[in-house]
Amino acid sequence: MPNENPDNRQRSRNVGVLVSMLQFLKPYRWHVLAAMVALIFTAGVTLSLGQGIRILIDQGFGEGAASNLDQVIMIFMGLVVLLAFGTFARFFLVSWIGERVSADIRREVYNHVVELHPGFFETNLSGEIQSRITTDTTILQSVIGSSVSMALRNTLMFLGGIILLFVTNPKLTGIVLLSVPLVVMPLVLFGRYVRKLSRTSQDKIATFGGHVGESLKNIKIVQAFNHQDHDREVFSTQVEDAFGVAVRRIKFRAWLTTVVITIVFGAMAYMLWVGGHDVIAGRITAGELAAFIFYAMMVAMSVGVISEVYSDLQRAAGATERLLELLHADNLIEPPAEPQLLPAEVKGEVVIDDISFFYPSRPDTAAIDHLNLTVPAGSSLALVGSSGAGKTTLVDLLLRFYDIQQGTIRFDGVDIRELDPKDLRQHIAIVPQQPVLFSDTVLENIRYGCPEATEEDVIAAAKAAYADEFINRLPDGYQSFVGESGVRLSGGQRQRIAIARAVLNDPKLLLLDEATSALDAESEFKVQQALEHLMKDRTTIVIAHRLATVVNVDTIAVLEHGRLVAQGSHQQLLKDSSLYTRWASLQFGEAVKTPEIEKAS
Repeated sequence: MPNENPDNRQRSRNVGVLVSMLQFLKPYRWHVLAAMVALIFTAGVTLSLGQGIRILIDQGFGEGAASNLDQVIMIFMGLVVLLAFGTFARFFLVSWIGERVSADIRREVYNHVVELHPGFFETNLSGEIQSRITTDTTILQSVIGSSVSMALRNTLMFLGGIILLFVTNPKLTGIVLLSVPLVVMPLVLFGRYVRKLSRTSQDKIATFGGHVGESLKNIKIVQAFNHQDHDREVFSTQVEDAFGVAVRRIKFRAWLTTVVITIVFGAMAYMLWVGGHDVIAGRITAGELAAFIFYAMMVAMSVGVISEVYSDLQRAAGATERLLELLHADNLIEPPAEPQLLPAEVKGEVVIDDISFFYPSRPDTAAIDHLNLTVPAGSSLALVGSSGAGKTTLVDLLLRFYDIQQGTIRFDGVDIRELDPKDLRQHIAIVPQQPVLFSDTVLENIRYGCPEATEEDVIAAAKAAYADEFINRLPDGYQSFVGESGVRLSGGQRQRIAIARAVLNDPKLLLLDEATSALDAESEFKVQQALEHLMKDRTTIVIAHRLATVVNVDTIAVLEHGRLVAQGSHQQLLKDSSLYTRWASLQFGEAVKTPEIEKAS
């Protein structure tokens, strides 16, 4: 998984992992075929140039052959023109395929990740996931749109060059072939280590990418606590770690290239020495030697390019592994094979029957412990309790962000595990304590919960949430850009937009997580009125830390350590629950003190 130590992960033993990417090429098989034709054509024309050079030297420059020179030059230029057009077609097609496949991979990975259960993102940094979707797919784009084409082209050049070398001069060819095993050995030995370093380098980059995302997203906290120096130091360390790994990878690639070039051109120097003596002795012509040198150069350059490309493929193998981890990440919240349907008229009744839940990261501690609650359709329930009592966990379970280990949660009589999560969530709206806004306009943020809503519907929802007045005072009204996470708005304004979003969604079950906590007294009064209107005739579950916001709900449930310890109206709990009475005393003061509390004080 992304948060694991990269040094402890299983490495790919070869570039065969890239075969898994072929599925993304299938829709574009005709483009691939056209690119292959262009690739074979350009390789053939390039190899033909060697024969053109032989004819040019032996016939065009020969004694009494001045009349043939123009004809030979025209043939040579014709080959060059064909090569140019073939290269254009090859470059365009393979680049198009690389960009297209890269876009498809990004979309496929994002489509899968965005459906994963929220628990996945508790153990995997969003910044690192973002790095995989952007950086790693860019690496694959480069490989598919360039490196693979270069590898295939130069493989053809290598094979064709070897054949034509044998045709031209078998003796000299034997000298060239002696260098091939000497080139392959460093590719295998160095390549294995380069692959490991490539994967580690990509992991390091993803790590500091996640750090950048977190620090910039929370820049006010960073600056408020004067944490810039510490963050700079941490980031510098991470960057230097990534740089150190990259330098080791570059050094080994440089050594690989150096060794290959030395061996290849050393063999060519020896070949030229032998061939030069054969020309002097009259055993071969100068044109044959020139053609042989051309083909030997083609073979040498092909081997050099293949060695470079092989290192790129090693790096791409690491990127592919990381993307496959995301593509194959299990979604723990899946719709059943045959999901049940909710009643034609959804009412919003919630029945919580003896449920227990343990977070995967804390399997020995129950976050919810044998809890029973019933919320009739159209009624309101407040959840109160100290931090860690299980209030937010219960809301997450109602939205089926997690599955319970024991008991059942029924929505309108249907076990929510038997429902498609999308069908369930279609009838639920949530207003969180920390409102979530996206980098878009006010209009689109309100319309987020109901994308098909008209602008008139959005304005009506904003008015119901007492947000229309301040929205109209913004520079561009409903078209005003709110900035990242709504940074251009105050906390109270963000909260009212979140409430307007819930109003527009018109849910059967409304979940309020301290929805008025960020508001000033006047705004709270207005929004409380809007919420009372919104709560009418729909099931509402409220998480409350301030008891003043829930004194008028139908039922209050007191939670402690995941258990239900008391339940009733505000007045009933003041009489029957010492825990609730203590909280009320702390918040309301003397007015709610019971005789027992007064005696104790």
